[in-house]
Amino acid sequence: MIPDQAAAVIMMGLLLVFVIGGVHLAFALMLLAIVFGLAYMGPMIFQMSMLSFFGTMESEELIAVPLFVFMGTILEKTEVAENVYQTLYELFGPVRGGLAFATILTCTVFAACTGVIAATVTTMTLLAVPAMLKRNYNKGLATGVVCAGGSLGILIPPSVMLVMYGPMANLSVAKLFAAALFPGLLLSALYLLYIGLGAWLNPNLAPAISREEMPRRDRRFWLRAVWQMIPTVLLIVAVLGSIIEGVASPTEASGVGAFCALVLAACYRKLTFATLKAAAQTTLLVTAMVFFIIIGAGVFNSVFLFLGGGELVKSMLLGLPFGRWFILGVMMFTLFVGGFFISWQGLLYIVVPIFLPISAALQFDPLWFAILVCVNLQMSFLTPPFAYAIFFVKGASPPEIKTTDIYKGIVPFVILQMAGLALCMMFPEIVLWLPRVTLGG
Repeated sequence: MIPDQAAAVIMMGLLLVFVIGGVHLAFALMLLAIVFGLAYMGPMIFQMSMLSFFGTMESEELIAVPLFVFMGTILEKTEVAENVYQTLYELFGPVRGGLAFATILTCTVFAACTGVIAATVTTMTLLAVPAMLKRNYNKGLATGVVCAGGSLGILIPPSVMLVMYGPMANLSVAKLFAAALFPGLLLSALYLLYIGLGAWLNPNLAPAISREEMPRRDRRFWLRAVWQMIPTVLLIVAVLGSIIEGVASPTEASGVGAFCALVLAACYRKLTFATLKAAAQTTLLVTAMVFFIIIGAGVFNSVFLFLGGGELVKSMLLGLPFGRWFILGVMMFTLFVGGFFISWQGLLYIVVPIFLPISAALQFDPLWFAILVCVNLQMSFLTPPFAYAIFFVKGASPPEIKTTDIYKGIVPFVILQMAGLALCMMFPEIVLWLPRVTLGG
């Protein structure tokens, strides 16, 4: 290891120390980049910082980030999620685990309408957790299904993570959206399977609702169910369908989605000045955080690669025994462990650019590798101590829910996410089939 590469290792180690110590990731990245950049590159680091800033601001694909965030925030203020959950609640309530089924399915549907998880997790915690606790559901299961189901929003398109990954890896965001759809649905199916088996083996885990509590299933019931699902279906078709069919780019579709969300809010009589102001403020805060991390990570990576850190990691990984699949497993394990300490945005813009040339050298399909990374990074929402989904659920849950209940509840779902990742690795067609038949690759 040459001295410059040793500096790169120290630089990465200090980043981990700062993040664990509570320093905001964006500022830790910028501070270390400037300090080490001045020491080894001189004033050129400032020019590099400006280039990273303007490159981020000029990205057409990244325009979709604030628009998808705005769309999700507006939908949170409407009754879309409530109507979908009520419909599924009435459909599945009379069976064991029915409320948990309804929660996962609602999260899956809502994930296809938004690109962020905060709105989904918070809304579903307020809707589903009290209903499940009232019916004597296991506390761990009640909170675990919300954490896992809500986190699907970061994988199932339109996903902000995929929008950010595309420009960084020079991949089509539309193809990423198509490739991520089936893996997201696979995880949802695994969650449903686990709930069904668990409720069948242990009736006290998720008791069924008495039929007396449920409305009569007549023609009026089914018409109301269809009517309540129509707005969500139309929004999914308008956003996701237009992208996968090649009618609109992700950036254009994000604008359509934001407009449709406003129309839905108006139809539900929720489109007020207060709603618009709150949505705009949330969008500004989330977008600013994301873009600061992108800019900081861009400068940090430039200095890290200049010091030879990328070549050091590449030589170490390619020198491992047991072939390319073992190296892929090491990269996936590194991302998984990193998710315990660093947010997904940080891992996406710090670690992934280092892994991309390694995956290319190993001749892995870049689209397939991208989805493996995104499925892996989704686990960071459920792995403490820096697990956003756990924080959101704890903050919105009734007082009787303890943090230990949530920790116990997420363990089976993390294992299911690992299983989903393994299936995508073993059967690449889960990822590659849809983009090939719809977008030609």
